[in-house]
Amino acid sequence: MTGKSDLDVIVVGAGFAGLYMLHRLRGAGFRTRVVEAGGGVGGTWYWNRYPGARCDVESMEYSYSFSNELQQEWEWTERYAGQPEILRYANHVADRFDLRRDITFHTRVAGAVFDEGEKRWLVTTDTGESVSASFVVMATGCLSSANLPDFEGRDSFSGETYHTGRWPPEGVDFAGKRVGIIGTGSSAIQAIPIIAAEAKRLTVFQRTPNYSIPARNKPLDPEYVREIKAEYPELRANNLRMHAGFGSRVHHNDVPASSDDADDREANYAARWQHGGFTFLGAYNDLLRSREANETAAEFVRQRIRDTVQDPGVAELLCPDNVIGCKRPCLDAGYFETYNRANVELVDARERAIERITPNGVVAGGREFELDCIVFATGFDAMTGALLGVDIRGRGGIELKQAWNEGPRTYLGLSTVGFPNLFLITGPGSPSVLTNMIVAIEQHVDWIADCLRDLSREGRATIEATRQAQDDWVAHVNAVAGLTLYPTCNSWYLGKNIPGKPQVFMPLIGFPPYAQMCEQVAANGYEGFDLG
Repeated sequence: MTGKSDLDVIVVGAGFAGLYMLHRLRGAGFRTRVVEAGGGVGGTWYWNRYPGARCDVESMEYSYSFSNELQQEWEWTERYAGQPEILRYANHVADRFDLRRDITFHTRVAGAVFDEGEKRWLVTTDTGESVSASFVVMATGCLSSANLPDFEGRDSFSGETYHTGRWPPEGVDFAGKRVGIIGTGSSAIQAIPIIAAEAKRLTVFQRTPNYSIPARNKPLDPEYVREIKAEYPELRANNLRMHAGFGSRVHHNDVPASSDDADDREANYAARWQHGGFTFLGAYNDLLRSREANETAAEFVRQRIRDTVQDPGVAELLCPDNVIGCKRPCLDAGYFETYNRANVELVDARERAIERITPNGVVAGGREFELDCIVFATGFDAMTGALLGVDIRGRGGIELKQAWNEGPRTYLGLSTVGFPNLFLITGPGSPSVLTNMIVAIEQHVDWIADCLRDLSREGRATIEATRQAQDDWVAHVNAVAGLTLYPTCNSWYLGKNIPGKPQVFMPLIGFPPYAQMCEQVAANGYEGFDLG
């Protein structure tokens, strides 16, 4: 990656967003280079190799739709694909479309500075290289900046430590070892049953219990696959009309929870629980708008936990007391059953807080738990962490960190004031993590690619969101969130898992109206943007 002005576009990240962005831009004739910190493609699925890592959107829908040939030829094997299979898919896409020749691996973008005179971005890397381009597209992912809490004595531990978001590619052998896992979010809920079956002893440090719904994962029936492939265009079109961009084949009950009596509600929840997956939250249309309705679903899940976990005290510790769905619900395979194993201990880190890490283990509530390995399942600095991890400087040298000092501010989640020709894929202020991510990615990539084509045709050198459009958009995102129960709990949607991070609800709720607004903005000559 050499030269000072040899590119039209630099794309940061070679996950699903970066791969498709490269494909679209190359097809439109733009000289494009992707820069990737990892040693291969796949993004989230390259780094998250922890035991049990699996997608929570069904594999026939968690896949690209841009190429009918691709979706017809690729054969998924499970209802919910695991990390190894998704990574094979990403590699297949890279090879099929010959994308690797325009990707620089093992290279992290350190900084990007906008030259107002040249109207170009100068991008520098951790390898000492520099390159300039007219446009920069940040395809860094929403869940890619691993969060490692600064526990006292963290680095003093004499055993092995791992983070679920940075798992060794060769895997980890826990056989015969005393393992501690800190956190009970999605990664932990997937990993805990597998680690428990292998380790001599597993100690789970839980601060906040989580709702989890059975995935009911299974091998895909060949007849079902043929049926989906025969109607893929209709399925994709129907999914684009769904609130979260997927699940159109599943019945979503468009009535409030109060429309059924208690017995009928119980039967509805039970059927969806047995089916597995996110269909559970489609039981009624007001589960994320009415606390009373939400409580009926939440109590159903709590009762399933009590029915499953044999020790009543442990069961109550595993029962959440917040709104179900205000955090992204987890899907599991035998998670709650794991606490019936004799080699598993649950530590309530709210009552017995982690005080420090010692050379021998973890001290919580005055007791030292001796361990051979510690797994940090402590999540991510979501949505902004990877963006702010790059020293991005716009007009007048303003830093993106400074511009977002009180929380991220964007227009459409695509652009931010003061940073011309910088695009964000699934950035804050877009539906992103509240959708099927690949649907959100494809919509953003297509919009950006079409935008760059239009700018080129019109001879425009720059595009930048206006202050008024950005302010109005931020207000809109907040207003939509305020109509729901999403902001009511301490979720990473609000950044509450990161000390000192501004508390702002970052994603926009509702994919279809968002996509329509983006189309309207473009149709109106990129309304809300200044074109230079």
